[in-house]
Amino acid sequence: MLELLKQPWPWYTSGIAIALIMVTLLYFGKSFGFSSNLRTMCTIAGAGKRVPFFDFDWRTQRWNLLFLTGSIIGGFVSATLLNSGAPLQLSAATIKDLSVLGIHFDGQLNPGQLFSVDALSVKNVLLMLTGGMLVGFGSRYAGGCTSGHAISGLSNLQLPSLVAVIGFFIGGLIMTHLLLPLIF
Repeated sequence: MLELLKQPWPWYTSGIAIALIMVTLLYFGKSFGFSSNLRTMCTIAGAGKRVPFFDFDWRTQRWNLLFLTGSIIGGFVSATLLNSGAPLQLSAATIKDLSVLGIHFDGQLNPGQLFSVDALSVKNVLLMLTGGMLVGFGSRYAGGCTSGHAISGLSNLQLPSLVAVIGFFIGGLIMTHLLLPLIF
């Protein structure tokens, strides 16, 4: 049975799972988004004593923390117990695009050239810190993260979420085609 689970699942499996989760959240009157977990964790740590944004009853968000915990556990289970050991299958075009950027694809989800202790340099640390700050600022400024807007907001037919998702795609295209080649 475990061997069957190690095989790649059809692409539509995740769509069905996301739809079931969204219907359940809509039924219980909840909205989905991962960036709100960071706010909740900061509140638990006591940030609400100094910053009004973090001054709220975090217990109302326990369900979202459980979802985050389940996602981490699910990622661990899939990476360890359900890992078939087969190399990641990427299209030849993607491998070629990576090689143009100087990235050697080694068959792993996270290439060692980018995600290893050896890859840590001042430049990479600064890029990660800058990227993290921009993501944090962007999700706060946009009133949510990509998952909150693209999954929850669009399923609730919210116009601000549609605008945010369009902005995410434009930003991703600019990053991929204009900025990323300059960074690497």
